[in-house]
Amino acid sequence: MERRVRVRFAPSPTGALHMGGVRTALYNYLFAKKHGGDFLLRIEDTDQTRFVEGAESYIQEALKWCGIVPNEGQGYGGDLGPYKQSERKEQDLYRKYAEQLVTENKAYYAFDTPEELDKMREDLKKAGVAAPQYNSISRARMQNSISLSAEEVEKRMQAGEPYVIRIKMPRNEEIKFKDIIRGWVSVHTSNLDDKVLFKADGMPTYHLANIVDDHLMNISHVIRGEEWLPSAPLHIHLYEAFGWSDTMPEFAHLPLLLKPDGNGKLSKRDGDRLGFPVFPLEWKDPTSGEVSSGYREKGYFSSAFVNILAFLGWNPGTSQEIFSMDELVEAFSLERVGKAGSKYDPNKARWFNQQYLREKNNESLAEELLENHADIEELKGIDKTFLAEVCGMMKERATFLVDIPKEGDYFFAAPTEFDEKTTRKKWKEDSASLMTGWLTEFEAIAEPSSEIIETKFKLFLEKRELGIGRVLPLFRLLVTGKGMGPSMFQIAALLGKEETANRMKVGISTLG
Repeated sequence: MERRVRVRFAPSPTGALHMGGVRTALYNYLFAKKHGGDFLLRIEDTDQTRFVEGAESYIQEALKWCGIVPNEGQGYGGDLGPYKQSERKEQDLYRKYAEQLVTENKAYYAFDTPEELDKMREDLKKAGVAAPQYNSISRARMQNSISLSAEEVEKRMQAGEPYVIRIKMPRNEEIKFKDIIRGWVSVHTSNLDDKVLFKADGMPTYHLANIVDDHLMNISHVIRGEEWLPSAPLHIHLYEAFGWSDTMPEFAHLPLLLKPDGNGKLSKRDGDRLGFPVFPLEWKDPTSGEVSSGYREKGYFSSAFVNILAFLGWNPGTSQEIFSMDELVEAFSLERVGKAGSKYDPNKARWFNQQYLREKNNESLAEELLENHADIEELKGIDKTFLAEVCGMMKERATFLVDIPKEGDYFFAAPTEFDEKTTRKKWKEDSASLMTGWLTEFEAIAEPSSEIIETKFKLFLEKRELGIGRVLPLFRLLVTGKGMGPSMFQIAALLGKEETANRMKVGISTLG
């Protein structure tokens, strides 16, 4: 019987969710939907020292904004919960698995103090060991249940001496597994250390909790970032040590997200320093009060943001670039995810947003502006039908929704300033007389639609034997104050005969 696809996104609540984390969630979601499976959200908060207040709710809000909605997990319910590791720890769930490995001689108790660990590493460095490890060789000289007698171990535990449980990595073995993206991966155990599985504070480490939870939650595929690839051999070994090889999930390690110049991983610290957000939503650090920008607050559509992330590591094998979520589900496959790091291109990101803006109908753009950007001065008291017309004229020139009222401010109020470059190049000694003549023609139009205004304007040029480049920029300058923009005939028709004529009169008087 074919195994049901079950995947999980398992972030740690240590701060804002990086866009690389959102991409991991997206790929898990697409894979689950493609195969009719389940997508779980699990909060991995085993490291309580790094817990950040508000991070968990931020993660859930970010996923919701992106449309990456789990059908099971923290905040969504399910029969295999709780889906938060600190709550699972309260059931003493992880300790018994760690103790099981100790009983089977696959793990051991270690009583070493931080000072003893530092000395071990220092001694190994002096002996010429480049990367000192607590491993199959050094463990014999340390304070643990392998080097100490059973009586001494019992005595220390009865005295309440702090201890951890470490995995007992075998010597001279090869751990081999097949990664869906990277192919076969092979690591010799001589290069692996005896990682801590269970900490002195009673919390499991990521390694133990991750494996136990994936097993108990029947996870079929682990799709995660490349940074976890070095941990994969230990995780494979843990599955084998527990006797869970037959139900071990398949692994797929995603490529890194790189900075635009390709020089290193795009990290949380890069933030606004590089001139673009690295978080889906704005994040205020509860400790420092520092605010980092988010894609939502910068004006990106969530669908555009998702489309951007989809292409950071995956390609559909076709020339199509704009995908709805349903289309992504249909097209997505892990086999088309590359191994090489993917450079983030902020210009391409803006292009994606621009495409989504252009595809939206004018009425929905107007509604969104009035609902989400009512604080913009130009929009106060504006008629929605009028605003929809403005959106229709401006959206081809806008990248973000707020560009429409800001760049098209002349739709909402007469200009008080006139573009300096256009004025200097186009406004000549006879310009006032010329535009007064066109004003007379314009005011004679009974019902000025854009088509009629354009026809009358061309007749005016013919009578004066003038080129369009001599007069149209002046018409635009007087009415909008700008040097460029959408069709002047449409602008004049929308503003109406009286408003357009009044602006021309004021402009002629001002520019002389």
